[in-house]
Amino acid sequence: MKKQIALIFTITFIFCLSVFAQTKKQYIRLSAAFYNVENLFDTINQPDVIDEEFTPEGLNKWNTEKYNRKLENLSYVISQVGSKGGPEILGLAEVENRGVIEDLINMPLLKDKGYGIAHFDSPDRRGVDVGLIYVKDVFQLTESFPHPVILPNGYPTRDVLRASGYIDGELFHFLVAHWPSRSGGEAASMPKRMAAAKVMRDVSDSLLTINKDANIVLMGDFNDDPVSKSVKDGLKIKESPKNLKYNDLFTPMLKLYKEGVGTLAYRDVWNLFDILVVNGNLVGKDYSTFKIYTDPRTKNSAFVFNKEFLLQSDGPFKNYPYRTIVGGEYHGGYSDHFPVYMYLVKEVGN
Repeated sequence: MKKQIALIFTITFIFCLSVFAQTKKQYIRLSAAFYNVENLFDTINQPDVIDEEFTPEGLNKWNTEKYNRKLENLSYVISQVGSKGGPEILGLAEVENRGVIEDLINMPLLKDKGYGIAHFDSPDRRGVDVGLIYVKDVFQLTESFPHPVILPNGYPTRDVLRASGYIDGELFHFLVAHWPSRSGGEAASMPKRMAAAKVMRDVSDSLLTINKDANIVLMGDFNDDPVSKSVKDGLKIKESPKNLKYNDLFTPMLKLYKEGVGTLAYRDVWNLFDILVVNGNLVGKDYSTFKIYTDPRTKNSAFVFNKEFLLQSDGPFKNYPYRTIVGGEYHGGYSDHFPVYMYLVKEVGN
């Protein structure tokens, strides 16, 4: 199987990176991304879930036509992100259940990608979960598991999803999360996000205690910026990519944030809540194993997919992300968040 996967890499993903042009070497490249798809609900009223507004009789008059258009819009966005036809690894937030993910990956623009699904129903009262889709010929999933997050008030919230497996013989753990919102105020709600951050950090530390050579990618809508306490202190992020140890965590999103790049807007303020994090094993210039790719021109190692078609073209929310529903009014857009992505690169033959 490993030889077969390596052949697929060679045919599909190998390219000559401009930064290595003088060496004339070839590299495996694949993309890992995250996208909060904003309320991807089906039209069925699920028991014990507060989803009535996304039914034909509900507030949003959510019907099959609107649902199908949402799927078409999201599949188009995903097909444009990172690798040709879509990223090899994609974390998702605000999906109602496994069924909507299945509908999404079976859309015409994504069906040929050969995605598999990792998903568990979470205890969120509205029924919004996280999930992961992955190209089965690239990522060999061996285990997936939900890690509960218990808030300071004792209530559960959305789980942290872990998906573990191998890419070209290297062990990867992908952790996907949607941290609690800022409802009630940023400061008042901070302990909730600190609780979610602690779970992600503890899981990461535990995995690296078992195998220090493992590659770990944390991703999600953290409802906080890269400079927020939950990210800096909760995840214990290192600010510099230099001299990282295997169990250090680093986010390339910090540079983007300092440059004024955001993934969502609220009251004329842009935030970068959609965050990718890697452990020290994925940072550096030794491409005999997978590393995150740094653009030689911008020096960025992560990117926000914010093409013009994803922006509201007019009205009071002009140049904000083009949403499906705003204030109960159907707009027919995509999401209130932009996707984020990065490239994982490895030298061929190592």
